[in-house]
Amino acid sequence: MRTTLLLITAVLASGAARADQAPDPRGLWLTASGNLEVRIAPCGAALCGKVARVIDNQSMSRPGEVMAADAQPAREGMDILSDFVPLSSETTPDGRSITTEWRGHIFNRENGKTYDCLMSLGGAGELKLRAYAGLPLFGKSQAWRRVAGQEAQR
Repeated sequence: MRTTLLLITAVLASGAARADQAPDPRGLWLTASGNLEVRIAPCGAALCGKVARVIDNQSMSRPGEVMAADAQPAREGMDILSDFVPLSSETTPDGRSITTEWRGHIFNRENGKTYDCLMSLGGAGELKLRAYAGLPLFGKSQAWRRVAGQEAQR
């Protein structure tokens, strides 16, 4: 009986600990094309993403095609995401407000342009990005995957 009670208490405590953790995009992410690993970290009051590792130089828009002459070839330290600030939030059962969506900018190295971008966390270690010019309705979405073992760094 005592063992069962301890087990139930431990399970409830671990669930409460997970509920206390707000969605956090900080950490290392693999881009949708698989070309880059991008590290998202604080930069002042915002979040930014820099290339941590260049894996390949395949086209982002035409899978399998090698990009010989990007407008700006990827390199480590290159800024890809900039100025992401909280946009939407939810209230937890205990009354805390947690950010669920951020707004900022994303750089497209193939055409050398920077676009407005919405960012949110999806299920199963997925980062959802929607780049657009003007209205998000006319943008393009992609999903990045969190690099294994690289959970958010608080």
